[in-house]
Amino acid sequence: MSRGTGSDTGGGTGAGDGGRDTRARHAAGSLAHRVPDLGAMELLLAVARLGSLGGAARELGITQPAASSRIRSMERQLGVALVDRSPRGSRLTDAGALVTDWARRIVEAAEAFDAGAQALRDRRDSRLRVAASMTIAEYLLPGWLVALRTQLPDTAVSLLAGNSTAVAERLLADEADLGFVEGVSVPTGLDSAVIGHDRLIVVTAPGHPWARRRRPLKAAELAATPLILREKGSGTRQVLDAALGGLARPLIELSSTTAVKAAAVGGAGPSVLSELAVGEELTTRRLVSVPVADVVLARDLRAVWPTGHRPTGPARQLLSLTRA
Repeated sequence: MSRGTGSDTGGGTGAGDGGRDTRARHAAGSLAHRVPDLGAMELLLAVARLGSLGGAARELGITQPAASSRIRSMERQLGVALVDRSPRGSRLTDAGALVTDWARRIVEAAEAFDAGAQALRDRRDSRLRVAASMTIAEYLLPGWLVALRTQLPDTAVSLLAGNSTAVAERLLADEADLGFVEGVSVPTGLDSAVIGHDRLIVVTAPGHPWARRRRPLKAAELAATPLILREKGSGTRQVLDAALGGLARPLIELSSTTAVKAAAVGGAGPSVLSELAVGEELTTRRLVSVPVADVVLARDLRAVWPTGHRPTGPARQLLSLTRA
């Protein structure tokens, strides 16, 4: 009696442990290791539809040996035979027919997933939000956007122009897909790529005493002179301040390159502007360039985007155009 009870108990416990072990082994690993991949399922569906492993291989653009190997691998993974092969063709086993039904549902779900992802890409590619500091926005970006329009005519582009600090804020708030700045450093939280170089030059109206100087300005004299300047946070102001080690209190402080240039042309005082912005005024002698002896006012022009989120879609296309 005691032996029988012990035997029953031992047998029950053994069966329970065996069942748990089997379930544990089955549950081990991720689905990616337990479920055949989509390529194998598509191949099985083609075999079921065409009745030929060779025909299925041709339809999917693979060799027949590769198709045979893929079916055998699928059978080993699932632990059941799926296809009976004979000189007359390939026929699904009963298990193969059942697996094919399941595979069809998975492939249809994958097709729906792919269609949804494509819809998301289409929506992303239908718009582009650009934030750019003023010099780039006014003198470089228009040409890039015209070129982009010829390549992506259906993409709607919006431009937010501001100083370099504002560009960084827009990107970090997800209000822009790509930015352009002119400062001395890359704002925190952004990655960047240098897309060009620029030089700042001292300019003044022809009637200003500096326009008749025979000797170049000294950096110290420039730093001590009240100038017409962009606002704090602008790339131009940052480069100038860093190069001179500080600036006198501005004569006038304005929020756009165009406004600064107009004030200088009007004779309000000297200024420091991008060489890109004053080409026409120098040619027509509405402004005069004043050499500076002991400082180089050069800067990099950069494309910027949030760290770890390299541009995609239209933003990537625009970035490629800046390097053309």
